[in-house]
Amino acid sequence: MATVSTAQLSLQSLSKEVAEWVASVAALTTPDHIHWCDGSPDEMASLRNQLIARNELQPLNAETFPDCYLARSHPSDVARVEHLTFICTPKQEDAGPNNNWMAPAEAHAEMDALYKGCMKGRTLYVVPYCMGPIDSPYSRCGVEITDSAYVVINMGIMTRMGQMALERIGRERSFVKGLHSVGELDPNRRFIMHFPEELSIKSFGSGYGGNALLGKKCHALRIASYQARTEGWLAEHMLIVGLKNPQGETHYVACAFPSACGKTNLAMLIPPGSMPGWEVFTVGDDIAWLHPGPDGRLYAINPESGYFGVAPGTGPKTNKNAFDMIRKDTLFTNVGLTANNEPWWEGIGKGEAAIDWLGKPFDAKNGPAAHPNSRFTVSAVHNPAYTAEAENPKGVPISAIVFGGRRRELAPLVYEARSWAHGVLVGASVASETTAAATGAVGVVRRDSMAMKPFCGYNFGDYWSHWLSVGAKLKHAPKVFHVNWFRQGSDNKFLWPGFGDNLRVLKWILERCVGKADAHDTAIGFLPRSEDLDTNGLSIEADTLKELLSVKDEAWRKEVVDIRAYLAEFGARTPGQLYAELETVQDRLG
Repeated sequence: MATVSTAQLSLQSLSKEVAEWVASVAALTTPDHIHWCDGSPDEMASLRNQLIARNELQPLNAETFPDCYLARSHPSDVARVEHLTFICTPKQEDAGPNNNWMAPAEAHAEMDALYKGCMKGRTLYVVPYCMGPIDSPYSRCGVEITDSAYVVINMGIMTRMGQMALERIGRERSFVKGLHSVGELDPNRRFIMHFPEELSIKSFGSGYGGNALLGKKCHALRIASYQARTEGWLAEHMLIVGLKNPQGETHYVACAFPSACGKTNLAMLIPPGSMPGWEVFTVGDDIAWLHPGPDGRLYAINPESGYFGVAPGTGPKTNKNAFDMIRKDTLFTNVGLTANNEPWWEGIGKGEAAIDWLGKPFDAKNGPAAHPNSRFTVSAVHNPAYTAEAENPKGVPISAIVFGGRRRELAPLVYEARSWAHGVLVGASVASETTAAATGAVGVVRRDSMAMKPFCGYNFGDYWSHWLSVGAKLKHAPKVFHVNWFRQGSDNKFLWPGFGDNLRVLKWILERCVGKADAHDTAIGFLPRSEDLDTNGLSIEADTLKELLSVKDEAWRKEVVDIRAYLAEFGARTPGQLYAELETVQDRLG
């Protein structure tokens, strides 16, 4: 019989459902000890000390990086494993061609065979958590069972974990069940299964990131997107940023970008010196839950309480706020080290690596010092741009939704959709082009609807229909826009400076939302004219700006054909309204 400890957690409010589930998992996995987590500083310190004693965690330079630690994952366990990630619904078409599918009975049998006795000699940790402000009606709770202290520490940073979450679960009698074991870290015995209709997740064989921190992508996107569909809201792979203009007016924007499109940088944008009086607040950098509010507007909460960010490329020039916030109280994973025991990665902007992410002396011939997907986990309150609105139980009202992709020639710098339905088409057709460095082929278009391709818990066709239905409920729907920071000239150089100067585009977007900015009507939507953008203090040629704001009809005619073929991949599930919007674009192109 496993011994049990509860730290400072009281089990008086424990629901029968949680108690019975934990007991059944313990009977299957046979741990030596069961620990109910309270998320307290004392508990986190104790877990860190255990990992340090086992050489699984390394304290960093206490003077320059106080209370910072380094973890290294197994070399085969360094990123999400989308090909081993499944949506398990009774009907395959409900999962859709955007997901890997397995029948629930088969998936449960597969996973339970892996779990049998897997925690013998280990501790089973019970992690009650809340995604979103603990007292928000928009938040949802879960319980993760794991045998990884590293996972517990991360979940303590990324979620509201402990007594208050457990009490809320007891009141609501509903929670997402997440079962995780690192297993033997065998890539051939590694799966992440999602059961949307059961509100449950089973993960085995990985101790890394989104494979193991089940509150993150697994719950907050794959399961929550299903919850959102049944309950009438949206769970999205979006940042939430607040923008306060010199007149003191604050607007909030939700933005969805595929990877490598500047999402984190935009969430923590620092205004350029030539735009005095602007302030930027980070509500969230990765996930947004969007609910229709009582006034007919769309309100957003960030379900997370921390950042699980990519370290390489984070530096004082690219993202100063992120660079500053991870200098204390941060857990690093798979970064390199300097001779002075400080974390190091490519793009950090100073120092040199002495030890690589594998713990070996650094030699550039063996690859980068930090793994390209190395991470930092840090509480959101350390962000210099943090706002207390991130804890507002009512959420923040969204004025605009912005989609973006990486297109060399096609998409202009910014354009506005004509309506919510047109905006859904814009989001559904989001695409980025590959680079030679990534794939060996330039310009291969990859569609990533709403930046949700790896994360939507059901068929994209149904997902687009749900977007349309949510918009129909809103009296004051946000305006929808598309941006492209990556348009290039004939010399393959970027035409737009990006980073802080992206605020100039956001300024036009916000002015459009309140009817203060002009635009001209084009086949693809409303575009600013050169004079509509604030370029004060920006060194950019008139011809360059004209190119950034141009629509090439012939290229867009081909794009329409490609989008139609993409929508057709989802068969009868694709809503006819999207085809109607596409026909409108095609007709306007001539």
